[in-house]
Amino acid sequence: MQRSKHLILFSGIALTVLLGSQLGSYLVNSRIPLGESVEWSALIHFTHIRNMGGVFGMFQGHGWIFGAFSVALIAGLVFYLARGKQVQPYEFICFGFIAGGGLSNILDRLIYGSVVDFINVQGIPFWHYIFNTADVMVHVGLWPMLYLSLFSTPSAQA
Repeated sequence: MQRSKHLILFSGIALTVLLGSQLGSYLVNSRIPLGESVEWSALIHFTHIRNMGGVFGMFQGHGWIFGAFSVALIAGLVFYLARGKQVQPYEFICFGFIAGGGLSNILDRLIYGSVVDFINVQGIPFWHYIFNTADVMVHVGLWPMLYLSLFSTPSAQA
């Protein structure tokens, strides 16, 4: 019974992240011409670019590989959450953010033929990457889970 509640929580987080990230992609795609930039603040610009590759723009033109790999990872993740023997409650939450972000990037590839990236952080030396809200959500799930997995005691995780 508890696993069912956790799976509903996971699904709710993943769906919320997916919808929010897709809204961001839609708004940027429909309001900012490709290659153009809008200054939101001195720190953040919205710059509409397309990533036809993978993480950090690697393997441009081979985005389908990352899409296929992402589908396989998310399927494995759902199987783990549904069937894993010792899945911790925090994993359902963290994986919800990760799955929602991953699904949004997959959907971008299906709808637009590439991932719509637009968050352009200014003023960081040697940083020239542009990313999207889905990427942020993957990190929102990944870093707490990594920390909790490494530094939590087994009794604190139950």
